[in-house]
Amino acid sequence: MLTVNRGTKIIIGVILGLWGIVTIVPFVWMILSAFKTNPEIVSMAPTLFPNEWTLNNFRELFQRLNFDVYLINTLIITIFSFGGLLINAMAGFGFAKYEFKGKEFLFILVLATMMIPGQVTMIPVYLILNQVGLTNTYAGIILPGLAGAFGIFLFRQFFANISEEMLEAARLDGASEYFIFWKIALPLSRPILAVQGILTFIGGWNSFLWPLIIANDQKYYTLSVGLQLLQGQHGANYALQMAGAAFMVIPILIIFLIFQKFILQGFDISGGK
Repeated sequence: MLTVNRGTKIIIGVILGLWGIVTIVPFVWMILSAFKTNPEIVSMAPTLFPNEWTLNNFRELFQRLNFDVYLINTLIITIFSFGGLLINAMAGFGFAKYEFKGKEFLFILVLATMMIPGQVTMIPVYLILNQVGLTNTYAGIILPGLAGAFGIFLFRQFFANISEEMLEAARLDGASEYFIFWKIALPLSRPILAVQGILTFIGGWNSFLWPLIIANDQKYYTLSVGLQLLQGQHGANYALQMAGAAFMVIPILIIFLIFQKFILQGFDISGGK
């Protein structure tokens, strides 16, 4: 068994600490700059902390630049995207615990979609949604991302490790398949639900390309699209851009710091005993 002496551990710790500082400095600079005025940011002798703290940048984002609308749109898309967790869970449970004709072939097809870049399918999906009148709607933004091959695969691998004896015992006690899924399988999959929930939140919060394509009205734009518009319209106002970027990044950092342990637990795929 390989052992690491105390000196080596200290060296590794110092290196990782220094690398962590280098990594976090841009985020700290961005967040602190959001509370500065633009002349202070572009001055010849910039400082890390604001000389005069101000909330005018955030106030302008929401009062003049429609970030309140973008925030509501992003929250709506993110909340409804959580419905995809249930779809992925049901599909994964079906592939793991039921036998039906073409099961293996269908599962291979699901996995094969992971090899296709999303940009390749955007035009066909757009044309389909345009034919059914779902362009420039919340439904058109949300529906294509509800189910995903990665989520189905993750749930399938987890449910496959749940013992058949436990499910058979539930059936012998008179439990329906609906009851087994909702009351036994789904509660056991909380680590996977946590992982998928975090990934769903991050994906919904950062959604950019698809809302930009499917929506041609600014009332359906998300925060990411709004931030891109901000950079185009106010390219010289760095304080305003820092405020928009900080508003985008801070919630994700908070969610990740709170739930990071669930990510490690969730990818350690194991079922019930």
